[in-house]
Amino acid sequence: MPEAVAITGLLIDWGGVLTSDVFEAFAQFGEREGIGQDRVSRLFRSDPTARELLVGLETGSLSERAFEQGFARLLEVPADGLIERMLGGVRPDQRMRAAVLAARRSGVATGLVSNSWGLAGYPAGLLCELFTGVVISGSVGLRKPAPEIYRLGARSLGLAPEQCVFVDDLRGNLAPARDLGMATVHHRTAEDTLAQLTHLLGIDLQSATAADPAPPTMRRARSA
Repeated sequence: MPEAVAITGLLIDWGGVLTSDVFEAFAQFGEREGIGQDRVSRLFRSDPTARELLVGLETGSLSERAFEQGFARLLEVPADGLIERMLGGVRPDQRMRAAVLAARRSGVATGLVSNSWGLAGYPAGLLCELFTGVVISGSVGLRKPAPEIYRLGARSLGLAPEQCVFVDDLRGNLAPARDLGMATVHHRTAEDTLAQLTHLLGIDLQSATAADPAPPTMRRARSA
């Protein structure tokens, strides 16, 4: 029996993992705008035009302004500041961010693999502190669940895919990572995810983040 490969790299999503639930923010937006809490999610799931707009935004082939204009027509709301309004309820998950920092300080190679809605939502200083490698969809022209973006994530850490664990809040984004040989964690709560990462990485991330979930730099970036 071949010897198991040690997992020495952590690849992690941004929205919904290092932040609060993005879909909850969409629901809050829908309630504020008077269009129904499930309107945004329903369009992204089932409307071909909405899907095309989303793919274009996340791959960088469509500008943020063009997305806002096109999606606002589907929602029948004003286009100005649409992305900011849609994501207005998103908050940082300080414990998850602290866990990434603790993993990095313990010798784990840490990387971001994120489908982006523009680049303004990624604080440069925080990215430098948390991550060895950064792969943002709008910068590379690929989005999850394309297999190549996971390969880029592993490559950014100087590791093979089977040496990495990948964390995402969307199940559909996990299957391609598993197919490449990565371990995967479906993020639902920080407590559950940190328990799984503690087991996979051999580092007690639960205890490391329980006492002070927000290291100094992240306290300064609470709104990021």
